[in-house]
Amino acid sequence: MSITVNLYYTGTGGNARKFAEEMESSGIADAVRAEEGNEKYEYFFPMSDPETVLLIDRWKDQAAIDIHHKSEMMKKIAMLRDKYKLRLRVERYIDEPKDNSK
Repeated sequence: MSITVNLYYTGTGGNARKFAEEMESSGIADAVRAEEGNEKYEYFFPMSDPETVLLIDRWKDQAAIDIHHKSEMMKKIAMLRDKYKLRLRVERYIDEPKDNSK
């Protein structure tokens, strides 16, 4: 089972893109990718909305997400989100295990 969380960061004046760029250049994104249980951490830029960045964040299970949410990384991410004055919208998807008995 994996859990995928789509996070939409929206701002003004290009701040969402600046946020994603700083997440990458500062090494915070790579540090999250290196956390136990992280399976994907990747930013995308919707063509229809230049003020939004989509982060696709996938984890092995809820326990890995819980550990991540208690980490120092989350404090750094929250500080950057505040710095760029971003709004956040979240979607969550759970991949059900495949039934190979059929």
